Amino acid sequence: MTVNKLYVYFMQGEKKIPLGTLALKQRKILFEYAPEFIETKLEISPFKLPLKRGVQQTEDFLFEGLFGVFNDSLPDGWGRLLLDRKLMTLGIHPETLSPLDRLSYVGQRGMGALIYEPEIEGALFLNHADLDAIAEEARQFEENDDDRFVDDLLAMNGSSAGARPKILIPINGEDWLIKFRSSVDPKDIGPIEYAYHLMAEKALLNVPEAKLFPSRKGPGYFGTKRFDRIEKKRVHMHTMSGLLHADFRLPSLDYKTIMKATAFLTKDLEECEKQFRAMVFNVLSHNRDDHAKNFSFLMDEEGSWSVAPPYDLTFSSGPAGEHSTMVAGEGKTPKRSNLLKVAELGSIAKERAVEIIEEVALATSNWETFAKEAGVNKTSLSLIKKNLSAIAKSL
Repeated sequence: MTVNKLYVYFMQGEKKIPLGTLALKQRKILFEYAPEFIETKLEISPFKLPLKRGVQQTEDFLFEGLFGVFNDSLPDGWGRLLLDRKLMTLGIHPETLSPLDRLSYVGQRGMGALIYEPEIEGALFLNHADLDAIAEEARQFEENDDDRFVDDLLAMNGSSAGARPKILIPINGEDWLIKFRSSVDPKDIGPIEYAYHLMAEKALLNVPEAKLFPSRKGPGYFGTKRFDRIEKKRVHMHTMSGLLHADFRLPSLDYKTIMKATAFLTKDLEECEKQFRAMVFNVLSHNRDDHAKNFSFLMDEEGSWSVAPPYDLTFSSGPAGEHSTMVAGEGKTPKRSNLLKVAELGSIAKERAVEIIEEVALATSNWETFAKEAGVNKTSLSLIKKNLSAIAKSL
């Protein structure tokens, strides 16, 4: 299983356009755009991989020498664990794989609009009676090192990121991402995340459609409709981590940087306001796992960029109790002044910024209502309410 050359394609609607070639040579990863893609004038990663002729390679080794836009295609957390365990059952040590080997396994199953060839065929997933059966497979795999279901779980994971077990499956002709509880999550993690979804909707965030899928064995599973697919067409998606080559495993960003990137990329005040509103929500809702891979952008077929719908919105403590992404230099107790400094960088007028803060604050002040609607248990409801109230007072 050694891949030294990989062909990358860009799906533009129904068209499969050659994007370029990745090559592994003397432990260095090289990339060259295809001449026909240069003619499209589409900048898929303007900060780190400019659209130009000739061979390019990264100046850093953050993603093992891979450009961030391609690293975005690779699974991390749960998805990487599944693939590594599968390889070990085949007698292949995961550390011997290059990023090109892993991209070859992703093939056409990745997020966004990029596909890779040659593709290593993946397993077909089994038929399941319901989501409870899949959740039990994930539990057995995670808690008991049970490899019987690794093929099945791997087939359903696609290349989705994040630490929690999850699957990508079609439901009634629509593609959904459904999460399951990990061994370290509270038992009502599904209802908690659904309550946060309801709260984000009330705060006027541009969140995707979501629902709490029922369970006979627990309080339900949180799922969202995929936003990198529109009417079965693939949409190019780029995370902030990949865009800026920012390490998502460490606190490496400030919202000031995120706002500057948003303003430069979208050149749209409304998109800057979306990003600002999401930041305010993260602060007021105690969502502190706001690392560089939890922010993304979408590019349409004409090359215009927009802020992707917010995702992974839930109660979280972050590294040492601080935000993974600082708010104008403050990570533990951001003040209104910190929020307003970020707004300035997006050319958002102070009056408008204050209005957005108040709209989000009104939604988060009603946490108890959303929690009860979602079925959050009393212990979690009370704990989160206490923390949200403390944040509201400090702000």
